[in-house]
Amino acid sequence: MRTVFKTSYDADIDLFKHGAQRNWYILLLVAALLLPFVLSEFALGEMTNLLIWSIACMGLMLLVGQTGQPSLGHAAFLAVGCYANVLLQERLGLPFILSFPLAGLIAGVAGALIARPMTRLHGVYLAIGTLALAILTDDLIVLATPLTNGVMGLFAPDIQIFGYGFNRYGNPIRLYLLILAITVAVVLVYRNIQRSPLGRSFAAIRDSEISAQAMGVNVARTKAIAFGISAGITGLAGALIGHYAGIFNNETFNVILSIQLLLAVVIGGLGTIHGAFFGAAVVALLPQAIAISRDLLGKVMGGGTIAIPGLEAAVFGAILIAFILFEPQGIYGRWFKIRTFFELFPFYRRDMFRRQKSYLKTERMR
Repeated sequence: MRTVFKTSYDADIDLFKHGAQRNWYILLLVAALLLPFVLSEFALGEMTNLLIWSIACMGLMLLVGQTGQPSLGHAAFLAVGCYANVLLQERLGLPFILSFPLAGLIAGVAGALIARPMTRLHGVYLAIGTLALAILTDDLIVLATPLTNGVMGLFAPDIQIFGYGFNRYGNPIRLYLLILAITVAVVLVYRNIQRSPLGRSFAAIRDSEISAQAMGVNVARTKAIAFGISAGITGLAGALIGHYAGIFNNETFNVILSIQLLLAVVIGGLGTIHGAFFGAAVVALLPQAIAISRDLLGKVMGGGTIAIPGLEAAVFGAILIAFILFEPQGIYGRWFKIRTFFELFPFYRRDMFRRQKSYLKTERMR
């Protein structure tokens, strides 16, 4: 059992809970840096895809898990970041080192502007409003054909930074390390937001808007800020998706992508950075796992590849239903319970993590 002795209030907002946790994260980072030397190019490409999904999940997690605002429209911000990044490079000639943060900023501003009318909505109405946003984005991309090239799509140029090229097929190790560095930077930004007064305001709104307002939190403004930061981080992921895919069009950012993002943060564990990574691993690696399992099953049965329409969607749905019924706190919640069991054994109690009502009676109908 580990006992953490706190001698000041600063301990509650430290970057790490204790030295052992810091050392584990350092080891994890070292392992991530060594992956290019032990994985094949295909596996390294899948890990790169996982990191991009992790950034997107952290963007949505900040809004859904940290602020408690459901969204089914984050594919729109992925599209804004992706198109803005490529257009800034092709039309204005900006280098990636400038176009990339500007794409995130443009997506963040778009999110903040959209949040102004959205903040009047609550619960399922907010989810429906953001879903409509994702559907409209698909049509807007087609309508803006002179700018977006419509259904033909755009090609993302190779990333160039100080004379070094980054390409999924030409320089996969460089691309992986670049996206790993961006992921670490996003994690640090997210963690520091959690520790700041703004992050505390996000959590207060998530737990009870009425109580947060009573404590002096400007609910509408804070929600708009949450939407803006969330959209900005998601826009950065969208910019990386463009370079990873090479070519993209309106169908790349359909409403299914928004649903997959929401599935990822729910399955991974709402309200935690770890949950964003766990959920991203499920969404990014599950299609490949299904494909490999299908091929193995076909070989065992002595036939060809078994094609089952809608298999991937069915598996996603079954996993989501299983987590909602048996583990609402997601993969990270299950891991936390297992770790706590071994830390507190034999004093662990089964009802230790029983869910409590986290809303006021006055908010049940909102």
